[in-house]
Amino acid sequence: MPVSVTFELLGDIQAHVAGEPIDLGHARQRSVLAALLVEPNRSLPLDLLIERVWGDRAPRQARNTLYGYLYRLRQAFAGVAGVRIDRTPGGYLLPVDEHAVDLHRFRLVVKRAQAEPDEQALDSLERALALWRGQALGGADGPWAQSVRRALDQERWTALLQRNDIALRLGRHTALLAELSALADENPLDERLAGQLILALYQCGRQGDALTHYQSVRRRLAEELGADPGPGLRELHQRVLAGELTAPATARIGTPTPRQLPAAPRLFVGRTDELARIDKVLASGHAPPPVLAVVGSGGTGKTALVLHWAHRAVDRFPDGQLHADLRGFDPAGPPVSPAAVVRGFLDALGVPADSAPADQDGQVALYRSLLAGKRLLVVLDNARDTDQVLPLLPGSPTCTVLVTSRQRLTGLAATHGVPTLALDVLTDAEARDLLVGHLGEQRVRGEPGAVAHLLRWCAGLPLAVGIVAARAAVYPDFPLSALVEELSEDSGLDALDTGELSTSLRAVFAASYRALPPEAAEAFALLGVAPGPDIGVPAAAALLGVPVPRLRGLVRHLETGHLVRQHVPGRYRMHDLVRVYAVERARADHADSAEAGLRRVIDFYVRFGRAAERVLYPYETPPAVGEPAGAVPDLPDDTAALAWLTAEYAGVLAAQQAAARRGWHPPVWQLAWALDTFQRRQGHLQQDQLAAWRAGLAAAERAGDAAACALAAWRLGAALARVGDLGGAADHLDLALAQSRASGDASGQANAHQSLAWVCEQRGEDTRALHHATSALEILRGLGVPMREAHALNQAGWYAARLNDLDRAARYCEAALELARRHGDRDAEARTLDSLGYLAHRAGRHDHAVERYEQALVGFVEVGATYDYVDTLQRLGDSHAAAGRGEQARAAWRTALSLLDEQHRTADAEQLRAKLARRR
Repeated sequence: MPVSVTFELLGDIQAHVAGEPIDLGHARQRSVLAALLVEPNRSLPLDLLIERVWGDRAPRQARNTLYGYLYRLRQAFAGVAGVRIDRTPGGYLLPVDEHAVDLHRFRLVVKRAQAEPDEQALDSLERALALWRGQALGGADGPWAQSVRRALDQERWTALLQRNDIALRLGRHTALLAELSALADENPLDERLAGQLILALYQCGRQGDALTHYQSVRRRLAEELGADPGPGLRELHQRVLAGELTAPATARIGTPTPRQLPAAPRLFVGRTDELARIDKVLASGHAPPPVLAVVGSGGTGKTALVLHWAHRAVDRFPDGQLHADLRGFDPAGPPVSPAAVVRGFLDALGVPADSAPADQDGQVALYRSLLAGKRLLVVLDNARDTDQVLPLLPGSPTCTVLVTSRQRLTGLAATHGVPTLALDVLTDAEARDLLVGHLGEQRVRGEPGAVAHLLRWCAGLPLAVGIVAARAAVYPDFPLSALVEELSEDSGLDALDTGELSTSLRAVFAASYRALPPEAAEAFALLGVAPGPDIGVPAAAALLGVPVPRLRGLVRHLETGHLVRQHVPGRYRMHDLVRVYAVERARADHADSAEAGLRRVIDFYVRFGRAAERVLYPYETPPAVGEPAGAVPDLPDDTAALAWLTAEYAGVLAAQQAAARRGWHPPVWQLAWALDTFQRRQGHLQQDQLAAWRAGLAAAERAGDAAACALAAWRLGAALARVGDLGGAADHLDLALAQSRASGDASGQANAHQSLAWVCEQRGEDTRALHHATSALEILRGLGVPMREAHALNQAGWYAARLNDLDRAARYCEAALELARRHGDRDAEARTLDSLGYLAHRAGRHDHAVERYEQALVGFVEVGATYDYVDTLQRLGDSHAAAGRGEQARAAWRTALSLLDEQHRTADAEQLRAKLARRR
């Protein structure tokens, strides 16, 4: 059947339905669509989409902005059969027939042409090249788009050259000559293209012009690159001179051709972007010699990546491949000296030992002379440092060098401009594919729970996956759950100890640890006990008890050895298995300093967290929370506070858990309060909020602190209400109200009343809800805090509207909106606009309701209130539906459903799913 929907990426990003263009919005919104289409039918995590759209310049509210783009793209394709953007557990997915996307049609046709006879292949390649309408991903910007564009340009160029070769074989030289001449003018240093033009000229009877073009290319190479033409072009020149091009090229004899590459890895998965980067950096025809260093921690698969690429690109190096394992971090012995490597290379190049210079400098000079002008690959594996690599670099731009190392080799980059490719761990899907390669799909598919446990254990490290698979392969008839049980009984890295130094993870990490200076080794151990999956520079400085400049110097040692990684500017993290080793070192070598460091970093999170919460909710700081001691952080506005909480969220949660485990009571409820407003706005964090306040209440009870107990009971009750446990919520809120009355805490009483009002609403008791809301309003009017009064007015207006007392509701809500705007509180303003939208909907003024709801949505995006955003989005759909705009209603509900699933609001999602089903 013909595809009714087509997507175009080989030019400006476009989509057509039955030939009619679809409005895809602005450039960044089109970039989201491109990111979903470049890798077809793959679920892309939200963070990856953000990286592809903005690179390292994502706005503070990137997630909410991206939700908006996805919502508008869904609307653009609303009603188009077969086109939908799905939310999956792994991210966002656009299911698509690859034939509907010009990029994938291009690739499919080019691949098919490789197996076709020349006549058919030529037609296929012409059709593939005709799909290009200009620059790929036209209009998209940023590092990802530029990287994809470069890779696609190379694919197009390769297909074009392949087309030329076939056309010349078929005698189409006359028709091709003009195009070849134009291409050669644009790409004067491409020797393959030059050879094609020379051959076409010769076959057209223009032998003199063919020879002239060869001399022109030779001069250009000499002037711009200091190089001679390669052996293929030189041979073609000789055959043109001889007037005979039908005989096969004469094989060169004399110097042996080294073929030292070790076998390619039997199993290799993923690494698509990394392979494309190697292709780009090592493209031929550039001076100085193309060199790339692949760096990363032990076990990430650097050698496997390099060998996979080298075997795939072996045809680029007709003069051979040299390989040396430099053993830079070999636990069994010292690194190999450059002199020994050069001597081995000379042997491979056919230099007798007795004819080589005796000194290292002379041998290096001879080595470089032998490589001059050759298309040869040099692989230098497992380098210790820059000094070990420098003598082994060829001087000829025709040679290519790949280096692997656990060190960052910054000296190589600084002195020779050598780019580096930092290799990270595998994705979850890639790690599973690797395990399948070892054990087979049937065995892996049969035990998904055990496999998930094993993959979590390996944390994406290819070496760890290989070790686990090897243990499983010993007993092919045993269930994988038995291996999980066995691994669980082992301690730390003992589970991944093979008994062989080269494949023992502890030995791999120890070799890097032993290379550290003493202070850096202690910093490594302390960073292992840091709470959270990563840590920012200020928190890390607090943990280590050093100023920030000193912290950066210490961490630089760890980055150089790939023991920590600065995955975003100013934030560091360790691979999970490296961290296990760091904790071992902390317990064995630095126990006292690790405990002191943990106290310091928890205090840091308390101070900063309280300051952030005070910015987000400046109207109340309960006495149990206390005032920050020491330097007060500079968080000038909501944006800064949200940015800090977003970055440090996991660390603050982990710090609270660490304090609870150690019986350090006040930080437990103080950190729960620090996260409270942030968690409320980010609706997907409900379970975290419950856990935080349960821990806070338990700590308050153990400490015997009545004020802290009342605070924790109130916030825990409110959190329970949000997840639907209305009975538990009421119990805790009644307790909080009673404790606040007993202590004379009017503010606490108002808080409990407001939360109880919400519980009553969920129970369908709107009259009682209004009673609690107006009780809170009466109390707060006497406290002189205008914005707390505004919140109470809005709440009372909402319940009055639910009881159809619309005039009273309007008075309350308009007063709340005036206060919110007067005090510049965008969160309160958005909430009140939502209430006014609900009022208009109840009054039958649906267009006015839509206007208010859309204003509220803008506000919720600005303040990062994703929980409230999705509720308002549902109500926006209701108003569209009531106004007879069914498709707009369904689009709003579908987006809301995706967000509800993401927030794990199961009951709400099921209700909305049922509503959508009824409206089809």
